[in-house]
Amino acid sequence: MKVRFINKIALALVATVAVVFLGVLFSTDMVLFDPKGSIGSAQKALIITSVLLMAIVIVPVLFMAFYFPYKYRHTNKDAEYKPNWEHSTKIEIVVWTVPCLIIAALGWVTYQTSHSLDPRQEIVSDKPPLTIQVVAMNWKWLFIYPEHEIATVNEVSFPVDRPVEFLVTSDATMNSFFIPQLGSQVYAMAGMENRLNLMATEAGSYRGMSANYSGFGFANMRFQAHVTDEATFNQWVEDVQTNAQTLDDAAYAALKANEKEQIKKPHPVTYYTSIEPLRFKDIIETHSGVRNGL
Repeated sequence: MKVRFINKIALALVATVAVVFLGVLFSTDMVLFDPKGSIGSAQKALIITSVLLMAIVIVPVLFMAFYFPYKYRHTNKDAEYKPNWEHSTKIEIVVWTVPCLIIAALGWVTYQTSHSLDPRQEIVSDKPPLTIQVVAMNWKWLFIYPEHEIATVNEVSFPVDRPVEFLVTSDATMNSFFIPQLGSQVYAMAGMENRLNLMATEAGSYRGMSANYSGFGFANMRFQAHVTDEATFNQWVEDVQTNAQTLDDAAYAALKANEKEQIKKPHPVTYYTSIEPLRFKDIIETHSGVRNGL
């Protein structure tokens, strides 16, 4: 009687935990499963494929974790009892063959997607790629448009259905550049240039962030990515070129001098124009010299 009562309590606790977990899971903003770009869609398919392959083992195991204790419970006098049983060839074949097939399938999927989803690989399109230089700072993101000679802080904009090549570096600690709904993420490291190719297939505003903890101001390492049609993007560029302040050496030094303030609150969206063509390269070379002991 006591064992039966304990079993009921255990089942009730497990059911409660499962319900709470599913409630939390489906109440969150699952942006990875709401992609707005070609790379994000491919990564969503990869996640689902991997989960379904692993579910071939996980689901039966979860089922047996409940079924076996119930079937062979102390009060079930009709359950088969074999105290001397020790081997089954059929079970051995199943428990070895199925995992091996799953591992082989996952290995093939990993091999294929490691090449097709390489962040450095250019996206094939009939439109020319837009180059945006990304600098991770404390505690903000600087975006430089070398073709348009403008720059922005904590806001990036680009046209829909046009490939974008992000050149990523850091002028501070290591961060990770990530727009979840567009897919992929690459590290921003001082003295180095990383590359990420993305393309949005739907217009909208998407959350950008750092996926790598970088200190007290990490919570403010976020930005908005605005995807618009070509005409709206061109108008935005003209507005920035007309109304923005100049990003010269003094302005850049002032931008870095505000680092302590951004620990408490995010840096406001700021626009700059008259960008030095070698600004991005100089940032990399400054830290590259420090890293090499120069």
